[in-house]
Amino acid sequence: MKQVRSPVCSLVGHIDHGKSSILDQLRGTSIIKIEAGGITQCISSTIFPIEMIKKICGDLLKALKLKLTLPGILFLDTPGHAAFNNLRKRGGNLADIAILVIDVNEGIKPQTLECIEILKAYKTPFIIALNKIDLLRGWKSQKKILLENIKTQSENIKNTLDRKLYEIVGKLHELDVPSERFDRVGDYTKQVAIIPISAETGEGLPELLMVLTGLAQKYLESSLKIEVEGPAKGTVLEVNETKGMGTTLDVIIYDGTIKLNDKIVIGGLDKAIVTKVRALFSCAPLTDMRKTKFYSIDQVHAASGIKIAAPDLKEVIPGMPIQVANKNLEKIKKEVQKEVHEVIIETEKEGIVAKADSLGSLEALTSLLKEKKIKIKRASIGQITKKDITEALSEKDSLNKVILGFNIKPVENKNAKVICHDVIYKIIEDFEKWQESEKKRLETESLEKITKPCKIEFLPNCTFRQSNPAVIGVRILGGILKVGTELMKESGQKIGEVRGIQLEKESITESEKGKEVAISLRGVIVGRQINEKDIYFSDLSEEEFIVLKKLQKHLNREEIEILKEIAKIKRKDNPVWGI
Repeated sequence: MKQVRSPVCSLVGHIDHGKSSILDQLRGTSIIKIEAGGITQCISSTIFPIEMIKKICGDLLKALKLKLTLPGILFLDTPGHAAFNNLRKRGGNLADIAILVIDVNEGIKPQTLECIEILKAYKTPFIIALNKIDLLRGWKSQKKILLENIKTQSENIKNTLDRKLYEIVGKLHELDVPSERFDRVGDYTKQVAIIPISAETGEGLPELLMVLTGLAQKYLESSLKIEVEGPAKGTVLEVNETKGMGTTLDVIIYDGTIKLNDKIVIGGLDKAIVTKVRALFSCAPLTDMRKTKFYSIDQVHAASGIKIAAPDLKEVIPGMPIQVANKNLEKIKKEVQKEVHEVIIETEKEGIVAKADSLGSLEALTSLLKEKKIKIKRASIGQITKKDITEALSEKDSLNKVILGFNIKPVENKNAKVICHDVIYKIIEDFEKWQESEKKRLETESLEKITKPCKIEFLPNCTFRQSNPAVIGVRILGGILKVGTELMKESGQKIGEVRGIQLEKESITESEKGKEVAISLRGVIVGRQINEKDIYFSDLSEEEFIVLKKLQKHLNREEIEILKEIAKIKRKDNPVWGI
């Protein structure tokens, strides 16, 4: 029998912008005050029954004549430093809808950008909670409907709120995310609603819940229909050591039902883990699953956050898929591992090495790398290993000798570039900056190794030795003349290599435009092969010409013109030379 389940809503955003505080205010608890450093350390879930949502929204629902039919909402609070990367299910994000929390005074920060990128990548609908309006200087907190409350503020405060809100609207527009204050939204399918709130005072929270529930009910209800009695599907959020129970899993069940003694299959790095549910635990509605005493249950259906105790859980990694498999065990094992291998990349032809701490983190990283058209040779879970370094160093392209790590410890290696961070956005930004500087360095090195375009004139009355070697005075008309440069006439006739350069009787290795220097040439005699007033060019090989053409952004306009003259000379004998 099909029925509508509670939508899963994830709260995401930058560290300390108030994700946990919003849930605390709604629950009437103070979880945030007892978290280490005031930052959420692991993912939690809280079930909000529809009766509680109706109670909080109260007068708003009556005013709008809005009838709520969803069974409730399952809220997920996520660590700010890891966004919501473990919240994954096949084909998208585990969250059906999300609340992006932005501090009204701080605006969009790097992790806000990361959350937006991931929400867009997974096509997860979201609304924005513009938090901490109570900290606007001069704001008067009042227990009123939000819009009435805003109307009673001073003109200065109203203008400040509007200015800060529309600064964010402008930045979101640049990110291709059209948005507007919730009461000014013309079409909720085309604009992201922004609800000003205070998690501290509770202002705006009824409006936030009302918009969230209304959107979920209107646009998601058909996708929330599940087979209640079907085998459960879920995602492992956390792996914990629980006193008296050993290793346990915090799991979100998003489809079907899981029961005591059910056989379950969990995705593994090498092979699926098969075990049996020894105990199932849940917590009361409106309580955080980390901070409350669990009670034992026999079964639970989606959508729910539960704790599972079972044998052989030590190798389980967060983000892995989990399915009940009382029937069709082999088929489900294949399904689950296929889901894992869609994320883990072992042998692409070329590219960088990507590492992350969980399957969801790895999927988020690879998804954004692919969006940036960054090739990935290998993507796997866990700390950086010798195999990863070997894999990176085996790349022919120096720009791919890189390991990118998300939520893992960096390692030092002289030959491979390692970039690790707990913000994907920063990893990609640092990688692109490094690639750009490395590209310039490699191009500069390439230019140093090849003959530069050069044009010189044999000065009149400047024959210092006629032959063996011939020593003549020249003026450099353009480019750079180096010791070792092969020269040719305007006719294309080769005249030999510059064996030495002297400027004011001092030996030098190179000289630039405008200088008059003496050069020595072996194998030519002045008056026979070369003559005063001759014009000579550097005799480039076809390979050197092609490289210079690719790197011409490093050449000045004059050098590019000399390059064209050289090509014209060479193409008298070979029309496709250098093409």
